[in-house]
Amino acid sequence: MPLDGVVVLAVEQYGAGPWATLQLADMGARVVKIEDPGQRGDVGRYVPPFAEGEDSLFFEAFNRGKESLSLDLRSDEGRDVFRDLVRGADAVFCNLRGDLPERLGLTYADLGSVNPRIVCCSLSGYGKTGPDAAVGAYDYVIQARAGWMSLTGDPAAPPTRCGLSLVDFSGGYVAALALLAGVLSARETGRGTDCDISLFESALSLLNYVATWSQTSGHVTARQEDSAHPSIVPFQQFQTADGWIVLACAKEKFWRALCDALELPELRDDPRAADFAARYANREWVVGQLHERFAKRSTAELLAVLVAAGVPAAPVNDVNAAFADEQASARGAVAEYDHPVFGRVRTPASPLRVGSAPRPAAPAPRRGEHTDALLAELCGYDADRIAELRAGSAFG
Repeated sequence: MPLDGVVVLAVEQYGAGPWATLQLADMGARVVKIEDPGQRGDVGRYVPPFAEGEDSLFFEAFNRGKESLSLDLRSDEGRDVFRDLVRGADAVFCNLRGDLPERLGLTYADLGSVNPRIVCCSLSGYGKTGPDAAVGAYDYVIQARAGWMSLTGDPAAPPTRCGLSLVDFSGGYVAALALLAGVLSARETGRGTDCDISLFESALSLLNYVATWSQTSGHVTARQEDSAHPSIVPFQQFQTADGWIVLACAKEKFWRALCDALELPELRDDPRAADFAARYANREWVVGQLHERFAKRSTAELLAVLVAAGVPAAPVNDVNAAFADEQASARGAVAEYDHPVFGRVRTPASPLRVGSAPRPAAPAPRRGEHTDALLAELCGYDADRIAELRAGSAFG
């Protein structure tokens, strides 16, 4: 696997942080979850609806293939153990509030003397500096503050949250990329570093061209009916006789192909729809012409015609239909493994295809499941030392 031999100590919980390290684990890294015994470990273990004891399908989705070690980083003994673990690690990752990495000794200033090559990556709501460094945040909160909700949903409806936790997922990807860049640099130079990633800035960066319009010209992008693209027409969903379909005419050739497929030569040749600019200026009229045609035909019939014509289009599926798609099946989009509580677990497979075959899926760890084995292997502790720590405060 591409990341065989990379060891990451993850002081993580809930969504964004575990998602970041899941990407590393799926590519072969050894991810060791450091779980706080005082909080009964990662809070994701208890998220409903499918939760039983300290296991949940939510936790499984973010933590498959990792190892777990219970350790109280607030105790002197726990911090001593952690520093011994750092000696053999490549990175320390955390997704705590921005003020906590320094308080818990999880920065390069704290750990560089223990391991000069260690990379200390922090993913927090607002970063480690600024007036809100000590403020907690979650995906929904950031979607609101970063302007995403002003762009999402029908113009006649209230501002709307994206259906998935895309701030958490995108922030996790940014953090994983930063961590890997730090590890690569450390292996070249012999010196590690800090990575300071925030969900807020990750979300702001994904505003991309909309933000460039805004910050350069003051343009305010408005929500469009039928989830339409703000500037390209047609690039939206249409209601069919029995469902919904999305099409994307992001090139002039797709517009011409669409008109030919729908047998609308008069629309293709009309000056009001001649090019991107004309269709943007006459959005309501252009879309109105198409609505009439789509409403009279079934989704399957329209898809057959559009795909044959080379127009990018797809049905609006629910989640089960998405995974039943023959393309998903052909690409092995579902990973499966046996779990002692949930039986056969089916979960989205990693989309990361780098070199060799994907890493086989394995269950998420039980809390503290690997504590003794990890301390013996990574720290060199014998049974007496581990028993001494267990009698003390290191494990809570």
